[in-house]
Amino acid sequence: MMYSSRRKPVLYFKEDRSARFVRLFTGKCTVFKLFGLCLLLVVGSLLWLQLSCSGDLGHAAAEAGGRAQYQAQPCPHDKPIPGQDNPAWGPHKLALIIPFRERFEELLVFVPFMHTFLNKKRIQHKILVINQVDHFRFNRASLINVGYQESGNDTDYIAMHDVDLLPMNEALDYSFPEEGPFHVASPELHPLYHYKTYVGGILLLSKQHYQMCNGMSNRFWGWGREDDEFFRRLKTAGLQLFRPTGIKTGYKTFRHIHDPAWRKRDQKRIASQKQEQFKVDPSGGLTNLRYTVDSRQELSISGAPCTVISAKLDCDLDDTPWCQFN
Repeated sequence: MMYSSRRKPVLYFKEDRSARFVRLFTGKCTVFKLFGLCLLLVVGSLLWLQLSCSGDLGHAAAEAGGRAQYQAQPCPHDKPIPGQDNPAWGPHKLALIIPFRERFEELLVFVPFMHTFLNKKRIQHKILVINQVDHFRFNRASLINVGYQESGNDTDYIAMHDVDLLPMNEALDYSFPEEGPFHVASPELHPLYHYKTYVGGILLLSKQHYQMCNGMSNRFWGWGREDDEFFRRLKTAGLQLFRPTGIKTGYKTFRHIHDPAWRKRDQKRIASQKQEQFKVDPSGGLTNLRYTVDSRQELSISGAPCTVISAKLDCDLDDTPWCQFN
């Protein structure tokens, strides 16, 4: 019989697998068998320890349909988290608002880091993860508006905070911005964005000032431009913008943990979005925000508390048809 040079038959004798398995343990004991059993036990123990420590956040969130129903467990080597809020720290309390979708590996780093950072600075705070669970494109500005609405009466100022930006200089100020909006991630310090009108990354505002701006525009679906439009809102409201002074660490002031090769940003411009993205939205914001809260969960990540609010945004397809790809 002739065979192709690319395919050669493999001759083997079929044997019942269960019989082989029984013979493995009932046959003559050898050094090789003992070594194999010991190796199997060691690998199994290490795998169990790794899974129990990591909490497998991404898998849990995927099983929950993207609703972030998860709770990461601290590993034994984790450093203890500093104490909770203390009323003696002052009369103000910060709502740290994180617009979020599917960036679980960054959230695992961000929440414990920021909780420790703010406690060291004696800042009363709560961390709100606003998780977008609808099928529309990501809308950072609308999620921040949701965070403002859901932040409760126990907070009097907010931080619009990207999940991939960590402050590495403890001299950075996160206290109540009494004089006006305070841009922590200023162009002189941000590792990526250096233009003068940039107000993204990390911005602190009192709730009163955020209300004066009518929040952020809800027209920006996909990545970018919403913070540039908000800069105009600050000017229209007559609010002076403040930025850090005396920080000597330059572009090393923050650690940017986003990996663009692994998680690409949605920078597509659909239909008339390219022209509309540079226009001012004079009436939209908190007044025309439409959303529903799908779930609200109190979680602890490595001992740091946070609240995950899963929200479904609504989109007016006649006004912003670019909220979906098709």
